Amino acid sequence: KEQFDSNHPKFHRFMKAASKNALREGSVIEISVTSPEGKEICSNLKVQKSDIELFESLQELLRH
Repeated sequence: KEQFDSNHPKFHRFMKAASKNALREGSVIEISVTSPEGKEICSNLKVQKSDIELFESLQELLRH
């Protein structure tokens, strides 16, 4: 975790802000990945009530 935080310091702050301000039922999460060659793939999901527990568990893992 420390290495990841060191390599990507903005990501943890982003996740913290998103979870406090936007991550709730009905929110849309969009993820895109761009390869070094420029190929992009993208997907999204609409957060359901049952997803919230999973996100809370993931947040707990990030805290440790």
